[in-house]
Amino acid sequence: MNGNKIFVDTNIILYLLNGDETLAELLNGKQLYISFITQLELLSYPKNSRKDIKIIQEFIEQCIIIDINEEIKDIVIDLKKKQQFKLPDGIIIATALYLDLPLITADQDFKKLDKLNLIFYER
Repeated sequence: MNGNKIFVDTNIILYLLNGDETLAELLNGKQLYISFITQLELLSYPKNSRKDIKIIQEFIEQCIIIDINEEIKDIVIDLKKKQQFKLPDGIIIATALYLDLPLITADQDFKKLDKLNLIFYER
C-alpha cells in the first residue's frame, strides 16, 4: 500500500468543498480514490446549482473513480450479511477493502469494522 493514496467517503468531499482547511491540508498531495457511488451522490443532490455541479465535476476529475466489479460485489454481500450497512455505504467500504487503501470518513457507523483501515475525521 502506498502512503500517498487514500480512499475518500462522500462526507469528506462535502466538507472539503465547503472549505474545511484541515482536510485540505491532510489530503494535499494525496492521490484520491472515490467510489462511483460517491460520484453519483455528489452529482445527484437536487439543490446543486450549476456552479456547484461545475466545482464537483472539476474535483471528481482529480480523483480516480472506482466502478463496481465482481470482487467488490462479493465483499458487499459478505458485509451486508454480517453488518447492517446501507447499500451505498457497503459499496464504499467494500471498495476501500478491495483496494486495500485507508478510508477517510466522518461516518460513525464505519467504526464497526475492525478490518477496515479507517481514518475517522471529526470536525
